[in-house]
Amino acid sequence: MDGWMEGPLTSVAYGWRLERADGVTLGFTSHDADVAHDGILLRASPGMQPTTVLQSAGLDKDGLDVSGALTSDDIRADDLAAGRWDGAYLEIFLFDWTAPEAGKRVLAAGELGAVSFTDDAFTAELIGLQARLDKAVAPQTSPTCRARFCDAACGLNSARFQHLAKVASYDDNRISITAPLAIADGYLAYGQLRWLSGPNCGSTVKIAHHAGTEIYAYSAPFHVPKTGDLIALTQGCDKRMSTCAERFGNGANFRGEPYLPGNDLLTRYPGGN
Repeated sequence: MDGWMEGPLTSVAYGWRLERADGVTLGFTSHDADVAHDGILLRASPGMQPTTVLQSAGLDKDGLDVSGALTSDDIRADDLAAGRWDGAYLEIFLFDWTAPEAGKRVLAAGELGAVSFTDDAFTAELIGLQARLDKAVAPQTSPTCRARFCDAACGLNSARFQHLAKVASYDDNRISITAPLAIADGYLAYGQLRWLSGPNCGSTVKIAHHAGTEIYAYSAPFHVPKTGDLIALTQGCDKRMSTCAERFGNGANFRGEPYLPGNDLLTRYPGGN
């Protein structure tokens, strides 16, 4: 037990550390005044409260919910709806607000899961680190590649397949750019569009298809784009062996079994077709 948690009277407060995928890091505390802790200013937010935190030595799931009021411009409803906080790292801890340098006691840590909100309040699910134990120990076989395009298993460098462009016009999930790209039509399919400026800056969306200066996304951006907004377009891969070998010359790193007999082989019987 930490020494500052012992005694008849304590000065303990909750602390939150949130790190978004784009690098934005925020801190909050249940104390009624801002506190500098571990190099981050924890802003007073008494309305933020976690549900019951259950700690054990076993391997049970350690998920919990975090709820609070949107009393700060740091967490806005439109950012939550746009998915900017999806997958963010969250750490909940206790600390002594009279001596923040004394350390902390971490209660829970993990990634933010489903986020929902109504009016000026939000609720977020915390997916604990123990949830990783639910993943399969060995990868399942598949005819298509299991690697994510340009990840460590794929081995390709995403910078080779990224293109910068500017928005010329916009209509729902169709985005027109000012000039065609120096790639064949369709090469952006299964890829990603990342907004580098404008109201959607920092958010991403998957690309369904592209032809000439027309790009079709799987979903419309949360905010209406503006003419001249800068975007980064990353090519995609359909995860087929032929695409990996012929288009990318990366067949040696293909993470799939395209020639492995499937379940249809088990259903065959003598005399059948």
